[in-house]
Amino acid sequence: MKITWLGHSAFRIEIAKSTILIDPFLNGNPGARGVDPKEAAKGATHIVLTHGHGDHVGDAAAIAKDTGAVVIGNADLVTWLNNRGVARVDPANTGGTVSHTGFTVTYVNALHSSAQITEDGVSHSLGSANGIVLHFDDEPTIYHMGDTDIFSDMALINELHRPEIGIIPIGDRFTMGGAVAALATQRYFKFAKAIPCHYGSFPIIDQTPDKFVAAMDGSKTQVFVAKTNDQFTL
Repeated sequence: MKITWLGHSAFRIEIAKSTILIDPFLNGNPGARGVDPKEAAKGATHIVLTHGHGDHVGDAAAIAKDTGAVVIGNADLVTWLNNRGVARVDPANTGGTVSHTGFTVTYVNALHSSAQITEDGVSHSLGSANGIVLHFDDEPTIYHMGDTDIFSDMALINELHRPEIGIIPIGDRFTMGGAVAALATQRYFKFAKAIPCHYGSFPIIDQTPDKFVAAMDGSKTQVFVAKTNDQFTL
């Protein structure tokens, strides 16, 4: 498995049978410095979306049209995308699991919102905000929390799925801040690796992962602080 951080909450995950993009906000992403959007999307077979905000849906429609990738997401969100020309979608909702080549995606709770405002000023609700748990045939389980605050039912997510890698929003204002994210990580999970995200991309959120790193000091979980376009292999 190869994991690449593409800035903000966007990740590319490569396994033997599939190439998965999560929340592919690439063009116009201030946190995607050094990322070539075409290279990042090259060979994508699946796009997994956590929720409907523009900084997470990002380039999903354009990438899907270019690559033929199937877009997986909340039923309201992917139906909205399907009506806007995305041909291949796979709808899910909180608690549901969908199966694809070499992996499954389970949608779990997140404390956040999910909508887009169109050019006419109308806000369109796009279903629930979610976290996602990816189980693989032969690779570690990944939990991408999406955008969320801490919540006690994270304990149930751990009990049900035992994720080994956590992708954790830490930027504050729209998600948990670093100290609270560290509390969530240590109280509810036993990750082997934790990857902080959703910071440094916009001036109104935290610019560094320092608060998270400091609060994780002494934890058995290895904190992987990536630079944009960093790739690591598991």
